[in-house]
Amino acid sequence: MTATDPETLGQDAAAEARRARRFNRINKADAWFQVLGLAWMTPLLKAAAGDNPSAQMKEVWRLLGVPVVAIIAFLIAWSALAPTVQTSLGAIPGPAQVWEQVINLNDDAIREREKRAAFYERQEERNAKLKADGREDRIKWREYTGSPTYYQQIWTSIKTVFFGFLLATIVAVPLGILGGLSLTANAAMNPLIQIFKPVSPLAWLPIVTMVVSATYTVDDGWFTKSFLTSAITVTLCSLWPTLINTSLGVASIDKDLVNVSKVLKMGTWTKITKLVLPSALPLIFTGLRLSLGVGWMVLIAAEMLAQNPGLGKFVWDEFQNGSSNSLARIMVAVFTIGIIGFLLDRMMFAIQSLFTFTNNR
Repeated sequence: MTATDPETLGQDAAAEARRARRFNRINKADAWFQVLGLAWMTPLLKAAAGDNPSAQMKEVWRLLGVPVVAIIAFLIAWSALAPTVQTSLGAIPGPAQVWEQVINLNDDAIREREKRAAFYERQEERNAKLKADGREDRIKWREYTGSPTYYQQIWTSIKTVFFGFLLATIVAVPLGILGGLSLTANAAMNPLIQIFKPVSPLAWLPIVTMVVSATYTVDDGWFTKSFLTSAITVTLCSLWPTLINTSLGVASIDKDLVNVSKVLKMGTWTKITKLVLPSALPLIFTGLRLSLGVGWMVLIAAEMLAQNPGLGKFVWDEFQNGSSNSLARIMVAVFTIGIIGFLLDRMMFAIQSLFTFTNNR
């Protein structure tokens, strides 16, 4: 052996250690790539790091290339077939017409924002002049009453579904824990769950509307009646997946852990917070993800039927409008609803990943 052999071996060991650290960082990042829907980034980074590039590129093709090709094929088929389907409003719009309406809706939102700013600017100038003339008693402040923009309707729907989802969670999780811990409570709740779980939002909506109208009589409250009507309808239809999965998760806790809690003489609150919730969190989050998805679908139907502000009302208004651009605008709303639904699910999975060790996606 030469005198430089130990030095060479040391360099090789250091290089191998750096390579191991690099792959360790890639593997840690993979968890977040999975959450964000960017799983194809992991094999791409591994290929760049020299880990069997050929095999890794095949994985990139499977995770990224195949979906991209599928989307392109869908767009081509849509473009080719859409003109062949005639409706009372003309042919089904293709991708180009839908994208044109995306641009138009954005331009409409910009114009509406400028009109709103100009309205308040004129009002401030008028009131400043009245104050300067000593006629402060004639100063009035009015709210801008222009049409809501497409972005405002999106934001209204998102706020509504989160409020309804929050109410559903507050109701469903404690009841699910109770049902999972007590066979008697589970037996009492099960028939009610089986009866009310299949009920359509279209059946709940008239009841909720009448109850809210009768009980929420203030005109200057925190919420509008339309907001509460939509949110409570979302609550009634979306709480069941969380309730069922929470109950199942709690009931599935390892019996040895339950016996340990009895030996340690844990109080009820300590048992729930230290044993029940950590063990049942994966299934609870599965229920929450399902509930949020159900709530988002229910909300669109509720807004459409009750004519409450939001994306559902936008779709119904465009349907009633019957203009040459209505179908394309409805298609814009369809894609918006789908994309937001996907993002809501990814958001819930990201939160789940922070609190649990489950790999379910």
